[in-house]
Amino acid sequence: MAQAGHAEHSNNGAVREIWKVTIILSVLTIVELILGFVMMKIDAEHLRLAIKGAIVILMMAKAFYIVGYFMHLKHELKNLIMTIVVPLALFVWFITAFLYEGNSYKNLRNTYDPYKKAQTTIKVEKKEEGHDAHKAVE
Repeated sequence: MAQAGHAEHSNNGAVREIWKVTIILSVLTIVELILGFVMMKIDAEHLRLAIKGAIVILMMAKAFYIVGYFMHLKHELKNLIMTIVVPLALFVWFITAFLYEGNSYKNLRNTYDPYKKAQTTIKVEKKEEGHDAHKAVE
């Protein structure tokens, strides 16, 4: 009898934990959606960027929460968690740095290469189409 009561108590705790995780992830998702819909109506670029940053932070919190509970890392050793989180953080940093560098190259390409700058400022005349255009050349 004592074991049955213990099993029922631990099962009750597991169900409570599942509901807790479900509610937290649902709330985070709803907040992200609300911020996304609010962001679509805002014209100020700096405010839109701030909302995008908040959404990314909420997404990262949700991702860590999912990894912690569904990959069972919440109950693992701290060293094991660090072997996953630190490389993941470095990977995110590398992606951000590469995107920033690529965008910088795209924006500055015309400044450093005078030939490309001249090519982008040349206006090309539209050619006439059809048989009349061929006759006009002759």
